[in-house]
Amino acid sequence: MGGMGNMNGMMKQMQKMQKDMAKAQEELKDKTVEGTAGGGMVTVKASGHKEIIEVIVKEEVVDPDDIEMLQDLILAATNDALKQVDELVNKDMGKFTQGMNIPGLF
Repeated sequence: MGGMGNMNGMMKQMQKMQKDMAKAQEELKDKTVEGTAGGGMVTVKASGHKEIIEVIVKEEVVDPDDIEMLQDLILAATNDALKQVDELVNKDMGKFTQGMNIPGLF
């Protein structure tokens, strides 16, 4: 009978962990990160759910004769923001998987 008590305890722990993880994932949507490029000439803000919230381009970087540079800066700032979201997710959700290597979990 002692084995069932341990199993029930483990199930309760797992359910609590799932609830805590769901709450942490929900809280990520309210967190934002900023990616920048060109020394801050382009800034991209993203939510913890990898949604682009805002793109800010400083006027002095806009050159009609060099649209490719502006495109590259926006791309770099966006990739920087998304990288920061990944780091935020790993930091916030990593506490639930301490030491577990579960491919594709996040």
